Parts: sequence; structure tokens; C-alpha cells
Amino acid sequence: MHPVISQGVLALAAWSEWVPLVGAEVRWWPGVYLARRGQNGPIVYVGMSGERQGEGLRGRIRRYTSGKALASGLGEAVLDRALADLDWLRERLAEVESGQPMRATGWGTALTCADLYVCWAVTADGETARVLEERVLALESVDRWNRAR
Repeated sequence: MHPVISQGVLALAAWSEWVPLVGAEVRWWPGVYLARRGQNGPIVYVGMSGERQGEGLRGRIRRYTSGKALASGLGEAVLDRALADLDWLRERLAEVESGQPMRATGWGTALTCADLYVCWAVTADGETARVLEERVLALESVDRWNRAR
């Protein structure tokens, strides 16, 4: 059941069930993924992955949860929101003042604290994933975190 996905988007592909981003067992193939805030929240991000050196969607999601995707799509969007959160910034400042500053990849793991859930649709190749992503973005009119291209 996909209560937060429009019927138009549902009709575009066979979507997986929603699962927590952290620990998601994502397929190796290219495809498109949707992220939402919380278990039943709105879709906040639409992304895609091509073949990624044979790792496809799994490689993309693992980069996000490893903290190594600070300047890439969803990772950047979550970090932007973390940097606007005074409590999160105060915690980082306290770490610096105590002489234990967090490494950049640690900041990147802010994504794992964002309570994100993902679902995905597998595609035949990266170009098909790119087209599907564009079609989903055109249909979904929610307040997304995606940056204009």
C-alpha cells in the first residue's frame, strides 16, 4: 500500500514497499527511489541511480547511510536541513568546544537521523531511470527537497 504516492506515479512503475532508509535492502539494479519523512509522511525527495559501477540503487542508498554523500542529492538536502536546526548545530559546536569535532562523514550521517523511509522501482538501465525520475517529478507536486536542475 502506498498512501502517499499519487495514482499517476503508482501507474508508472512497480514500486517496492516503504522501508526505513537505514538498513534498507535495496536491489543492485538501476532505478528510481522515493524518500518520505516518517513512516506515513509526505514524499520529500525523488532520486535515481544508474548502474553506479554495478551497484545501482543499493550503491546510492549505501552512500547516503555511510555519510559519504554530503554533496549529492538527498544527502545534501538532509544536511541543509540539519544546518538550519539550531539544536543540531549546538550539538556540533559542543563537540568542537570539547575538542572532539565530528569528521565530515559523521556530519553526513545526519541522514540516518532524519527518519526517512524509501521505496523504489527498478529499471532496465540508467537512461530509463532518468526518464522515470523526470516523469515522477513532473507528476508529484509535493514540497520536495530536490534542487532545480
